[in-house]
Amino acid sequence: MSHRTGHEGHAHDHLEPEHAHDHHLHGHAGHAHAHHHAAHGPSEASSVRRLGVSLGITSTIMIVEAVGGWLSGSLALISDAGHMLTDAAALALALLAVLFGARPADMKRTFGFRRLEVLAAQINVATLLILTGWIGWEAVARLRSPGPQIGLGVMAGVAAVGLLGNSVVLVWLRGDHNINTRSAFLHVLGDAVASMAVLLGAGVMWLRPDLAWIDPVLSLGIALLILWGAGRIVLEISDILMEAVPRHLDVEEISQVMERADDGVVAVHDLHVWTISSGLYALSAHLVIHADAVGRNDAILTGVKSSLVKRYGIDHTTLQIESVDYAHIDDVHTH
Repeated sequence: MSHRTGHEGHAHDHLEPEHAHDHHLHGHAGHAHAHHHAAHGPSEASSVRRLGVSLGITSTIMIVEAVGGWLSGSLALISDAGHMLTDAAALALALLAVLFGARPADMKRTFGFRRLEVLAAQINVATLLILTGWIGWEAVARLRSPGPQIGLGVMAGVAAVGLLGNSVVLVWLRGDHNINTRSAFLHVLGDAVASMAVLLGAGVMWLRPDLAWIDPVLSLGIALLILWGAGRIVLEISDILMEAVPRHLDVEEISQVMERADDGVVAVHDLHVWTISSGLYALSAHLVIHADAVGRNDAILTGVKSSLVKRYGIDHTTLQIESVDYAHIDDVHTH
């Protein structure tokens, strides 16, 4: 088996938060690594502040609703507190991603601590499943046999506080373009809807005391909402661990964009795209170039990487440049 290797293309491009290293050239046939770490500055500080304040408000409301549900005997209120737990977890994970994402990589953890949020998400899912199971069990039991008398005044008051608190958090998070913050925003929006449902349920039961079954039915609805949220987290975790292509990206389209980035690119193969952690994507591929473009490796790499960053936000790339002849030989040996 014979392989040809050039010595002009292995390029490492590390752009650190506030400075950039020069472009280095090493051996091996046109192999380029690009690591562009997001700048840490006012934007990151703003996200940390928004997430931290939102987490504090959400956690406080969660505790108030849990205590209020216990005092009033409202399972719906306790369920809403459980749903608030999903919001608190989402906010905590988003905050974790920002804080630990800023920690530098080392020789042992070359991606740093970016996937710590995946480990935390697994614990979150396990907690949510246990909570959902308990709520469902208790709700069915109350439908079969009416539970204790519900303190509707406490139930309505606490639900109103929860709705107000969620509204404050929504306003606070609005306008932040961080992907994790946007995800947390949707979680809180869902809980605001749940709090409104509990408030309306308390009003209906106050007008019609004979409709006490509304409380466990609301609890089941919120439990399903929690289960749906947990299911989404499971799917996201599975995609990350399976290194699946991010759902918003199309590999075929990316390949075409890379081919059009420079006239010297003939084809793209061995293209892989995956998620390292929320908002951080990686790509590796082989670029086949014209024989007369071999001397333009740096320009080709720069053009392709620039296209990937501008079009898709993919700034962690590993690109190997090959001549048409080398790609043909490699293809023959592969098959």
